[in-house]
Amino acid sequence: MFTGIIKAVGRIRHVYPKEDAVRIHIDPGKLDLTDVAIGDSIAVNGACLTLTAFEEGCFTVDVSGETLSCTHGLDIPGNPVNLEKALRFSDRLDGHLVSGHVEGVGEVVQFTQAGDRCLLAIQPPPQLFKYIIPKGSITIDGVSLTVNQVASERVEINLIPHTLANTAFKQFEPGKKVNLETDMIVKYVARLLDQAQGKQS
Repeated sequence: MFTGIIKAVGRIRHVYPKEDAVRIHIDPGKLDLTDVAIGDSIAVNGACLTLTAFEEGCFTVDVSGETLSCTHGLDIPGNPVNLEKALRFSDRLDGHLVSGHVEGVGEVVQFTQAGDRCLLAIQPPPQLFKYIIPKGSITIDGVSLTVNQVASERVEINLIPHTLANTAFKQFEPGKKVNLETDMIVKYVARLLDQAQGKQS
């Protein structure tokens, strides 16, 4: 479990193909790994991955073909990635509850600076729209964000300077693909409502 509060921006250094998977070496940047052990979870651009080794100043993770099929950017050498260590029960929950299970890949359709802020507009897959609400939470490439507006084909978010300075978002541009996870609580409520309506019909 994670919060969506990014602790460092790392970089994918090497990608090694394996049978139905890849092994990825990730430069952790400024992420403190002194309290992290093999087998622990780390969110990499929003995807919960298991740390398998420490090698040459990097940590390694194995990414299955299934994970690669529903995410973007995890197997691109040189790609900057947002990193977060798993949440402890004693930690402050500054973002929102994030599972690290990416639900789909969206596309940046607008990234416009407006004063000291930035307007980010994302086009999510159609099946995710029912879980996205104004002033609700969404995770984009592992970052916990508040939805500003929801239109017919896009979701708008206002980014503050701190977010731009401490994530890989500064390299966004229209057309970029991003990993999305919708709000966990909204999903459970929607599922319960769907089940209740099914029983009534």
